Amino acid sequence: MFYRLDETHDPKARSWVESANRDDSDFPIQNLPFGVFKRRGQHRAARVGVAIGDRVLDLYALQHRGMLAGEEVATACAAPSLNALMAAGAKARQSLRRRLHAILREDVSAGDRVGAEGHLVPQDDVDMLLPADVGDYTDFYASIFHATNVGKLFRPDNPLLPNYKYIPIGYHGRASSLVSSNTPVRRPSGQTHDGEEAPKFGPSNALDYELELGFFVSSGNTLGETIAIATAEEHIFGVCLLNDWSARDIQAWEYQPLGPFLGKSFATSLSPWVVTMEALAPFRVPGFARPQGDPRALPYLADPEDQFTGGLDLWLEASLVSPRMGDTGLAPLILGRSNFRDMYWTMAQMLTHHASNGCNLRPADLLASGTVSGSDKTARGCLLELTSRGKEPVTLPTGEQRKFLEDGDEVILRGYCQRDGFRRIGLGCCRGVILPAASR
Repeated sequence: MFYRLDETHDPKARSWVESANRDDSDFPIQNLPFGVFKRRGQHRAARVGVAIGDRVLDLYALQHRGMLAGEEVATACAAPSLNALMAAGAKARQSLRRRLHAILREDVSAGDRVGAEGHLVPQDDVDMLLPADVGDYTDFYASIFHATNVGKLFRPDNPLLPNYKYIPIGYHGRASSLVSSNTPVRRPSGQTHDGEEAPKFGPSNALDYELELGFFVSSGNTLGETIAIATAEEHIFGVCLLNDWSARDIQAWEYQPLGPFLGKSFATSLSPWVVTMEALAPFRVPGFARPQGDPRALPYLADPEDQFTGGLDLWLEASLVSPRMGDTGLAPLILGRSNFRDMYWTMAQMLTHHASNGCNLRPADLLASGTVSGSDKTARGCLLELTSRGKEPVTLPTGEQRKFLEDGDEVILRGYCQRDGFRRIGLGCCRGVILPAASR
């Protein structure tokens, strides 16, 4: 594994930021995810920050005070996005992580604590933005459980197409419609066909969420060059939650012969905090164990180290709050909980395959896993699977039923890693409320 354990993973380490020491905190000192924020009600430019407990540490201010002097990425911390930090590469990022860990430790020097204390901002007082200016976005289809479940709905006798076990399937998404968590999502309109002679145009009646993990490219590759599977993880900065909103009725009519288009491109939501590959090091597990009879990965996608540590023990869950649930104070209903270790293809395999034809990946490009589903019904990552294409509606605590999402519904994605002997870390959350379709 490229990312090794060091003092930043010490489960006994505590921070002088007390909220980071709570057992239920997503952002203990062992995490230190990066994001981009603006102070609410102020006209300052966007700044790079690090989450620690319920606070944000302003890295622009630290850099301005000279507290990051000597770090290769000091100037990147003064930028209004994570692009420059992502481009700096893994070694520079690892050095910065160790420096920030030292500044935030309980046993920090008096000078560093005094220097940093004034630049902590309550998370409740900031607006979180997209973490990077994304040039290109690609969404994969890496869960064999999701692919099989969906395939059975449309092709009961042949759910998996012949290429699935040989190639990480993906499509090029739309970077312009990536939105930050808490951005409302307007119900899209489009063409649908319900068996009548001609299609109709109007609001989607089958709006869905997809529970996914996104990961950002760090250093990329030159056009015409490739990225070897053995070094692929050096090109990954970190992960975030991703909701690939999907209009299933629009998608069903348009996806043949060229795949997803307007049924996907209207919005994709991202969580604000990017958890680095370094923070995830304690939670690496073997890649998916292919059942007997499945083909081996082709040589360019096969690496013993990736098979041994390419998986990630990361729990993901999707919840829903209807307007009526919100009005009565009911807690969100968990619709599905799955684990990223069940993905058929690893992040390294997805990235390597993407670049295998010489496609140039660039810093801050976003890749996504596709819906993360598991082997049983409680681990299904979208309503299409969970309701069997609307045939088995979900019943909410209010007695309401959902085949697909209705206006006013809020979908909340969360993610976390936990393992004996290490501190639990989280990804925060990704939220989105459905707005009615635009009037015409």
